Amino acid sequence: MKTRFYTGIVFCAIFGFLLIQCQDMSNETETLAKPELYQERHRPQFHFSPKEKWMNDPNGMVYYQGEYHLFYQYYPDSSVWGPMHWGHAISRDLVHWEHLPIALYPDSSGYIFSGSAVVDWNNSSGFGTPEEPPLIAIFTYHDVKGEKAGTNTFQDQAIAYSIDNGRTWTKYDGNPVIPNPGIRDFRDPKVIWDPESEQWIMVFAAGNQVKIYGSQNLKKWRHLSDFGEEYGSHAGVWECPDLFPLWLEEEQKHHWVLLLSINPGGPNGGSATQYFVGDFDGRQFVLDERFRTAVEKSKTGAEQAVWLDYGRDNYAGVTWADVPKEDGRRIFIGWMSNWDYAKVVPTETWRSAMTCPRSLTLRPTIAGPRLVQNWVDELKTLERVSSEIPPTKVSNTFDLIDQGPDEAVQSHVELKMKILSEDVSSFGITLFSAAGDSYILGYSIADGHFFSDRRKAGDHSFSDEFASEKHVGPHLLAGDTMNFDILIDRSSIELLADNGSLALTELFFPTSDFNRVTFFSHGGEVEVSGSLKKVASIW
Repeated sequence: MKTRFYTGIVFCAIFGFLLIQCQDMSNETETLAKPELYQERHRPQFHFSPKEKWMNDPNGMVYYQGEYHLFYQYYPDSSVWGPMHWGHAISRDLVHWEHLPIALYPDSSGYIFSGSAVVDWNNSSGFGTPEEPPLIAIFTYHDVKGEKAGTNTFQDQAIAYSIDNGRTWTKYDGNPVIPNPGIRDFRDPKVIWDPESEQWIMVFAAGNQVKIYGSQNLKKWRHLSDFGEEYGSHAGVWECPDLFPLWLEEEQKHHWVLLLSINPGGPNGGSATQYFVGDFDGRQFVLDERFRTAVEKSKTGAEQAVWLDYGRDNYAGVTWADVPKEDGRRIFIGWMSNWDYAKVVPTETWRSAMTCPRSLTLRPTIAGPRLVQNWVDELKTLERVSSEIPPTKVSNTFDLIDQGPDEAVQSHVELKMKILSEDVSSFGITLFSAAGDSYILGYSIADGHFFSDRRKAGDHSFSDEFASEKHVGPHLLAGDTMNFDILIDRSSIELLADNGSLALTELFFPTSDFNRVTFFSHGGEVEVSGSLKKVASIW
C-alpha cells in the first residue's frame, strides 16, 4: 500500500510539474503572440488612437479646467463600425492623452452619433450652479430601428450634462431637444455661445444644407435660418459642420468660417471637408462676396468647393470649444481615415487615428480670405533630436534621414526649396523601407500641383480605391520658393505647404516601417534647406 501511495505522490508531483511547465509555455506563447500595447504594427506613435477597437469622428471637443476633452465615435466590441458610443480621452497639452471610460452609451432612443460639447458658464441650462457650471454634450440620437423601417425621422438632436468635469454624464429626460421634422440626414450638432447676439447657436447637417438654431438655455431651440443648398459640393452627404469666428488681422475684423464634411465627393475621392467664409449676424450666415465665386456653381452647372485638406485622410474634423481667450487659438483635429476603406485597413487590435491638432487662422489672398493651418506649439515638446540642413543644391537625390532597418522614421521635417533651374520638372521627398516600399510626396512644376503617391507604399490589397492613382492639391502662392512642413509617423504623413495654405494628409501601410527619407529633384537643380526633428512617442 505504501509503495503505491508513494508512487501516486511521485506521479502527481511529476504530472503537476509538467502541467505547470505547459501553462508557463502557454503563457509565454500568449505573451509573445500578443504585441505590446501601442507597439502594434502600423500603430501611430504621436497621433491619438484608441486603446483598442473602432474609432471615427472626433466629438464633444471642449476645454475645461486645464483639460482638453476629446470624445469620439467609438464601438467597443469590434474594430469595425457598429453601435456608436462616445469614447473619451483628456489631455493637458494636446499631445499626451489619458483614456477615460466611455462617456455616452446607446440606449432605447438609438446610437450616439456625432456632436459637440460646451461649458455652460452661466448655468443657463439649470443642470449645475453658477459656481460649478455643467458641461453640456449635444449629440444626435440615431434610431436604427426607424432607419430600417424606412422612416425619415430616425435622427434627432439631444443633450446630456456632466457636473463632475466630464467624468460621468446624465442624459436629459426632455430629449430630444430638436425633434426631426422629416429629414433623412439630420445630424451632427455643433454648438457655440455667440456673445454678440447673446444666445447659444447650433449648426447641424440637414439634407443638402445646414440648419442654424438659437437657444437661451440649451434645452429649447428655435430655427433661425438655413445655408448651403446652392453652394459648395453636394456630391455626397453633408456631415459634421462647425461654425466659428476668426479674426482677420489685415482687415481688423472677424469673419465667420463654416466647416462642412462631405461623403463621398472629396477632391481626390471619398470623404473630405470643405469650408466657407462669410459673416454671421446672430441669425444668418452670409458668404463673403470674394468667397462666393469659389463655391457657387459654374456657368456649366459644375459644383465648386474650397477644401480644408486635399489628402484622402482628414475627415469630420471640428474645433475645440471654450479655449481660453488668453490662448486665442481655434484648434482643429480630424479623423485620419476615409470612408472608402476605413473599415478594411490592415489593423486589427485598433482602427483609426486622429490628425495632429492644428491651429486655424484666416489670411488674405487675391481670391479673398482663406484658412491657414499650423501645428500647435505643444508638438514641439515631443521633438527630441534636431539637425539643420544647410542650403544644399540638389540635382538628383540627397539623403535627409537614414535610421537603419530596425527604426521607423518618426519626424517633423521642415524644408525650404528654391528652384534654381528652368528645367526642373518636379521635386519632393521619398520615404523608403527595408522591404522595398516607397512613398513620394512632392510638387510637379509641369502640372502646377502638389502630389502624394502611395501606389508603392506597401499594402493596399484591402481596397482598390486606396492607391489607384496619385492624389493632388493646388499650389496657391507665386514665386520660385516653396516650403514643406511635414509630420511623418509610422502609418501617416501630414503636409502643410505654401505657409500652411495647403494641407495634404495621407495614410500608408508599408510592409516594414519607413526608415529612410531622401530629397529629390528631377530635371534640374533645386536648393533645399531646413531642419529634421525626431518626434518622441506619446505612449
